[in-house]
Amino acid sequence: WTTFDGIENEGILFLPENYDSTRCYPVIVTFYERHTDGLFDYRIPELSSSVIDVPTYVSNDYIVFMPDVHYKIGDPAESCYDNVVSGVQMLIDKGIADKERIGLIGHSWGGYEVAYLVTRTDIFRCASPGAAVVNTISSYTALRGGGMPRLYVYEDAQGRLGKTLWEDPDMYIRNSPIFNADKIHTPLLIFHCDEDNAVPFSQGLDLFFAMRRLERPAWLLNYKGEGHSLNGEAAMLDWGIRLKQFFDHYLKDTPMPRWMREGISIDEQGYDLKYE
Repeated sequence: WTTFDGIENEGILFLPENYDSTRCYPVIVTFYERHTDGLFDYRIPELSSSVIDVPTYVSNDYIVFMPDVHYKIGDPAESCYDNVVSGVQMLIDKGIADKERIGLIGHSWGGYEVAYLVTRTDIFRCASPGAAVVNTISSYTALRGGGMPRLYVYEDAQGRLGKTLWEDPDMYIRNSPIFNADKIHTPLLIFHCDEDNAVPFSQGLDLFFAMRRLERPAWLLNYKGEGHSLNGEAAMLDWGIRLKQFFDHYLKDTPMPRWMREGISIDEQGYDLKYE
């Protein structure tokens, strides 16, 4: 497909067994940077330490879409929007995706991109940003585990901003989802653990508290003592169950589980949530 900024792009589309092209399926979009070089990788069903396990979801009648993302230095977040949302629109236009049943998940750099996308579009029915930076300004001067400053991430590494904070503060603000949290209308399942040594736990709290203050539907899962991704089997089992319950509720209309209902009231449509 052609992205919004005119670039030809590719991705991987995982279809359920016995896929029926006359049906519209619920779709989960997940990505990091580029995935098409792993087209022929064999994916073993396994517990999730961060994002969805693709074989599990495909086996449960979901389509999974992994678009590639091509970045422009200084505008990594908007580059993600151009590449990912254009791909999602292509799936809708082709009748592959049900426009009312599209979910989104990403972790770490992918989690940051998810947090940004929901400030730019309401095309996703629900989303799960994991271990996501939401404020590049506070993250810029934070420390990674072991004491390494994070400045380099944005100046000449994955953050792809290419300048110091003082050279272009507006660019840092523009690429920080927290400053546009009031534009988020998508229910969020935020995943961030308190021993994360790559992205400060405070970043997950920032997004969660912003959503709570704005009275938007959001849940935060912190597996205490776990790091950037999960290692403990019990935590991975629990995360896998809750994540699937979250997506099944919003994308398959299954009943909201008790852990999502506690502390909130639900209007007659069952999805416009307000905190009590």
